[in-house]
Amino acid sequence: MEVRPILSAMARNKVGAILVAVQMAVTLAILCNALFIIQQRLALSERPSGTDEANIFAISNQWVGHPENLPSLVQTDLTLLRSLPGVVDAYVTNSYPLTNSGWGDGADLKPDQKTSTAHMARYFADEHSINTLGLKLIAGRNFTAAEIGEKNVRDSPLPVALIVTRALANELFPAGNALGQSIYTSGNKTQPAPIIGIVDRLQVPWVADVSWAKDWTENSVLEPARFVMKESYYLVRTQPGQLQSVMRESQQQLFQAHGARVLDKVEPLSDARREIYRDDRGLAVILAVVCAVLLAITAFGIVGLTSYWVAQRRRQIGIRRALGATRANIVRYFQTENLMIAAAGATAGVALAVAVNLWMVSSFEMQRLHSIYAIVGAVVVLLLGQAAVLWPALRAASIPPALATRSA
Repeated sequence: MEVRPILSAMARNKVGAILVAVQMAVTLAILCNALFIIQQRLALSERPSGTDEANIFAISNQWVGHPENLPSLVQTDLTLLRSLPGVVDAYVTNSYPLTNSGWGDGADLKPDQKTSTAHMARYFADEHSINTLGLKLIAGRNFTAAEIGEKNVRDSPLPVALIVTRALANELFPAGNALGQSIYTSGNKTQPAPIIGIVDRLQVPWVADVSWAKDWTENSVLEPARFVMKESYYLVRTQPGQLQSVMRESQQQLFQAHGARVLDKVEPLSDARREIYRDDRGLAVILAVVCAVLLAITAFGIVGLTSYWVAQRRRQIGIRRALGATRANIVRYFQTENLMIAAAGATAGVALAVAVNLWMVSSFEMQRLHSIYAIVGAVVVLLLGQAAVLWPALRAASIPPALATRSA
């Protein structure tokens, strides 16, 4: 099919062609960036924490008043929890993944460093923590009971050993020789602690809307200390299928053991994940709806404008049919015309999508748009244009030559 007649026809209706091209360009720019943001948000919400989330729940325990011999009360609670039917293991700590709240620190290789070599999250743990969380120990060993101290306001002993994640070990010691090395923390510049073990993965607590932690999401360290503060978390791992029953039983048993407490929150880690990523999933849904509505509006715009062009060209279509043009020729004419308009819009849309992304990168610290999203967006817009123009094109092809001529 010759392009010159199509260009001549569009020149006589250039306002409509420009409007469709601009609409497609804007649609493509929004679509590319929206799909990119959706992918980022969904990838963020699906990052593994490194724990056995399906079988772990957390109990937020707050003691009422000032109970005496707090370490003994905590140890009694842990012994009780570990003895419940269906429980694999349990321990007490200051925080856990997916809470968006915890303790952070810097890791130094020298005592006089001005800037830390790496940033990390601090989790207080004992010899039961790795088993409770379901972590994978890939090098070294676990803590021993003799290495566990008591962590409270009055007495905060320096750690005698550390277990770090693979990500933190690689950042501190890129050569891969982290095991056996010693590091300093910002609160411990005099006595370095040796790394005795490395676990495969353990996510930091801060995972939602925390830009300063996005580059070290798996930099975690386990410190050997039983957390015996007035407010703490009991983490309990259950056998598969026993989570709900153990959750109910554990609350009853803890209150029977000591009633002067408040169990502020009892939640499975799976619920913690849904809660902390709720805004990310909500944003993904909103953007998906916006994309769907925008595509629908663009499609209806193409249908409306093409239908108008068909009505305006009834005589020309009739003449072409009378001269021997088949229905397929008429359909192909409008498909080609729309493809040319859509191609111009897609080209402008890719440039606009990149410009919008660069603005968001500089303004909101977002990632650069991958070229695959521009390609996919352009293909979607082109296919949308061809699908939208099909119905008006078929209507044009069904016009009888004699009727079109008489209606001139």
